[in-house]
Amino acid sequence: MTDDTPRRRKGIGPVSLSEVAAQAGVSISTVSRIVNGETRRASPETLARVREAIKTVGYHPNQLGRALRSRESRLVAMLAANLDNPVMATLAASTEAALRQAGYTMILCDTHDRPELQDDYLNAMRSQVVQGYVMVAAQPSAGLRDFVERGAPMVFVSRRSPFGSCAFVGPDNLAAGAAAADYLLDRGIDAPAVVFPSRGSSTTRERVQGFCERAGARGLPADRIRQVEAPGISHLEIGYAAAAQFAAPGGWPRGALCISDQIAYGLHRVARESGIRVPGDCELVSIDGNPINAWLAPWLTAVEIPHQDFGPVIVDLMLSLWGGAAPRERLMPHRMAAARET
Repeated sequence: MTDDTPRRRKGIGPVSLSEVAAQAGVSISTVSRIVNGETRRASPETLARVREAIKTVGYHPNQLGRALRSRESRLVAMLAANLDNPVMATLAASTEAALRQAGYTMILCDTHDRPELQDDYLNAMRSQVVQGYVMVAAQPSAGLRDFVERGAPMVFVSRRSPFGSCAFVGPDNLAAGAAAADYLLDRGIDAPAVVFPSRGSSTTRERVQGFCERAGARGLPADRIRQVEAPGISHLEIGYAAAAQFAAPGGWPRGALCISDQIAYGLHRVARESGIRVPGDCELVSIDGNPINAWLAPWLTAVEIPHQDFGPVIVDLMLSLWGGAAPRERLMPHRMAAARET
């Protein structure tokens, strides 16, 4: 009886090209050409022998080796500022799914919003022959400047590139801020607050600007808008610290824009500790609108950004960069989601 089971070699470690060549009775260079897709110089008989030898000895191509030789890979790196933030986790999941559908593998790195760690990851990814980079809420850094100036394929998400024109996917932050202003003003709140981090970003600046410009256009004097900021990296802690300022003269406003959901969570914690009803005594409006709000923050009105839909758009921009197209911007839509708890 013939045993049709492939005869796997018993050595330790990966199977080498030389073992395939010995099994097939051809040269190593012939095997190398065939496994790398160069089959025109090989006869049908040689192709059949090499393919049978690959099956028999259990050879698997070294994809990293191929990438290093060709300077190409199927790897895309996403560097996100803070994966504790549910919005960034949603962006990562959406992008990974879209890349996988397009035939790519995503490497995910959390920079913790630290420029030096961002640069460490960028350099590490370069050694892995990563084909493209998705930069979520990137910080200005020397390494990032170098990558941008070298023309590395990069799509910036949420925050625009700090170093010139690059592909970008994000909300229309000016319009989102304006929508929040309309919501509060339509409810007769004529002395609103705006709460944001001291260490601003393009996202923060645009959301605050959109709010203030719309309020001014509707006749609200600038000095009626109470701008409250607090230091820190965690938006939860920023919201909590900023709310302490509402204990000062002036007290709690009847309404406030929080430039992120997490800042609103921090404010709400202080409101509960202080006996302030939200909504009721104070109405909080955030920009982001993570899906968990419906479960955990029904008291929050949000300008919802569809972060779960960003992935296909990010991949589309990356593919266009690989094809030699100029960088483009895609601004995503938003909608108001009123508080479910009154």
